[in-house]
Amino acid sequence: MVVVRLPSLLAAQAGGQSRFEVEAATLEHALRQLPVADLLVDESGELRRLVNVYVDGKDARELAGLNTPVAEAAEVRVIAAVAGG
Repeated sequence: MVVVRLPSLLAAQAGGQSRFEVEAATLEHALRQLPVADLLVDESGELRRLVNVYVDGKDARELAGLNTPVAEAAEVRVIAAVAGG
């Protein structure tokens, strides 16, 4: 099982749940199983600009992006960046 953790802002959109256990081989497959998948991945199939995802503490964008393999017992953390000005 891969554990996916959401920040409180996204957890509120996921029915209050912040921790999910999913079966997945890639980061994309893990994220697509979440009830907030459309908030994480855009229409072109890329991570949204203000969403940062870490696989076992490493930035997914510095790995293989959504194609990053996730091993059994991997931990995926979703961090929503804050923008404004």
